[in-house]
Amino acid sequence: MTQPTAKRFPTPALDKLPEDIRTRILAVQEKSGFVPNVFLTLAYRPDEFRAFFAYHDALMERDSGLSKAEREMIVVATSAVNQCQYCVIAHGAILRIRTKNPEIADQIAINYRKANITPRQRAMLDFAMKVSRAAEEVSEADFAALAAHGFSDDDVWDIAAVAAFFALSNRLANVTGMRPNAEFYMLGRQPK
Repeated sequence: MTQPTAKRFPTPALDKLPEDIRTRILAVQEKSGFVPNVFLTLAYRPDEFRAFFAYHDALMERDSGLSKAEREMIVVATSAVNQCQYCVIAHGAILRIRTKNPEIADQIAINYRKANITPRQRAMLDFAMKVSRAAEEVSEADFAALAAHGFSDDDVWDIAAVAAFFALSNRLANVTGMRPNAEFYMLGRQPK
């Protein structure tokens, strides 16, 4: 049985989308072998789709003091606390692939404090969780704790921006009832 991409709001037909959005979706499909439902769900609002993915790419694809895997750790941990099934499952798959570790995403989603990660990564996730759940409490002590682990001010910005951006994503996924693609569940679970 084929699941809808989302429970709420219609999914536009691919052939009815603006050319730039259709081209991006088809490129993702060619690379991954399927179209992640986030692309189809957010295509409902083309201008917002463009803005969302422009900011996503600026945060997740650029060179940074954080590895791409560490950025995915932030997404998985904060999405779990925000109860976003779509992002935990989809970004958990990406995290498993980036780390070549079939266990890490589940560990981080359930309780990152007990996951097999470094003390530096734990400090990063502590801060990301604070940004996600209690940003008004961020203080100079948080910056000092991160600096003690070697994070620069730009790294701290990246941690905060990824946590904040995915709070937006988590909320949209929950409101739309976005469903994780079946393909995500097994990605990165078998070592290659």
